Amino acid sequence: MRNRTLINIAKVLSSLFMPLYAPLWVFFGLFLFSYLKMLPWGYKLFVIALVYFFTVFVPTLGITTFRMFKKWTRLELSHREHRHMPYVVALLSYATCLVIMTKMNMAMFFRGVVMSALICQIICITVNAWWKVSTHMVGMGGLVGALNAFSVLFFYNPMWPFCALLLLSGALGTSRIILRQHSLAQVLVGFGIGYICTMTFILIGWM
Repeated sequence: MRNRTLINIAKVLSSLFMPLYAPLWVFFGLFLFSYLKMLPWGYKLFVIALVYFFTVFVPTLGITTFRMFKKWTRLELSHREHRHMPYVVALLSYATCLVIMTKMNMAMFFRGVVMSALICQIICITVNAWWKVSTHMVGMGGLVGALNAFSVLFFYNPMWPFCALLLLSGALGTSRIILRQHSLAQVLVGFGIGYICTMTFILIGWM
C-alpha cells in the first residue's frame, strides 16, 4: 500500500511538472513576483498565450499525433531510441517562438528564457544519441537557473523561493527514479543542464 502511494505521488509530480511547461512557469513567476507585474494585463496575457502556444500546445499536439501514428504507448515514447522526433518537434516550435519574439522586439530577457530552453533542447537531442537524460529535471534546473538569473538582474534576495524550488526539484527527481524512468546520474545531469543553460543565456541576453 505504501509503495502504491509513493508511485501515485510520483506520477502526479511528473504530470504537474512536465518539461514543456518550464518556460511558461518562468513567465508566470516574472509577471506575478517581479516588478514586471506592473505591466498591462493585456500585454502579459498576450505573452503568456504566445509562450503557451509555441512551447506547450504545438509540441504536445505534434508529439501526441506522432505517438498515435506510430501506435506507441506513453511508456514506449519515453524510450531513448524513440525520443528523437519529440525533441525535433519541440525544437522547431521553440525556434518559431523565439523568431516571433525577436520580430516583435520583445525584451531580451524574455527571449533569453526561450533561447535557453531551445539550447537545452539541442543539448538533450545530442546527449540522447547515447544516453537518456531526464528532461523533467532539465525543466526544474531551468526554473532554478531563471530564478538566480533574475535575482541578479532585478537585485532581490531569492532565498525562500530558491529553497522551495530545490525541495521541489529533489521531490521530482526522486519521483523519476521511483518510476524507474531515470537513474540518479541522469537526474543530476538533467538538472545541471537546465540550470547552467538558463542562467547563462538569460544573463547573456540581458548584456
